[in-house]
Amino acid sequence: MDLSQKFWQASIGDIKQGYTDEGTIFTCLLCGETIEKGIIYPHEDVFYEAEKYMQHHISATHQSVFHYLNGLNKKMTGLTDHQSHILRLFYEGKTDQEIKEELEIGSATTIRHHRFALKEKERQAKTFLAMMELLKEQDQKGDSFVPIHKTATMVDDRYNITLVEEQQLLEKYFPHGLDKELVRFPKREKHKIVVLRAITKLLDESKQYTEKELNAILQPVYEDFVQIRRYLIEYGFMNRKDDGSAYWVKK
Repeated sequence: MDLSQKFWQASIGDIKQGYTDEGTIFTCLLCGETIEKGIIYPHEDVFYEAEKYMQHHISATHQSVFHYLNGLNKKMTGLTDHQSHILRLFYEGKTDQEIKEELEIGSATTIRHHRFALKEKERQAKTFLAMMELLKEQDQKGDSFVPIHKTATMVDDRYNITLVEEQQLLEKYFPHGLDKELVRFPKREKHKIVVLRAITKLLDESKQYTEKELNAILQPVYEDFVQIRRYLIEYGFMNRKDDGSAYWVKK
């Protein structure tokens, strides 16, 4: 199961803490980092048991689970940029007066209105989540959809792909196996997502690649590997330094 699947299938409790307990390891839901149980981890003259070290990893790498979630694409959070900004200020403990001054808003009454609106959104989200849980219990035959990768730059109907459809498309475009040559790069957006997602799995998420190293992986997959490299970045599967000196899988 890839990281996006783990994230979307995790419980609210696991998402809040930012990691899952998988028996012998803890796995960070934000980046995929794993911490093995039964080992003491030293860091700057402090010794951590595994779960504490995972918590340290999250604060050191992601600032907090809240900041990570708040930084996701607004299609993922359902928040406008303005709401995300205000929510972050609330989380950081700013007073209404401090927020008013920072955002140059006319009155503290406006801030209180935003608090009320976010509380209303919370109530709506709880109601909707409960209904969806009840629907899942009732509708065992419903199609399972391919999870949207958290770093997606465009979230729309192109992600309306079931797991069955994904498998059929992979067999169509990679008839000799996922580690073999792509027969052609698709024109349909939904098909592009499936193909790019499969190609991303050929890459090591923990590694930064030079352009030459990345090309060496992509070229056997498809002759126009430059196009593949460009789409991997455009669709949010990969990122790179501005000067093109390093490429890596986005998490």
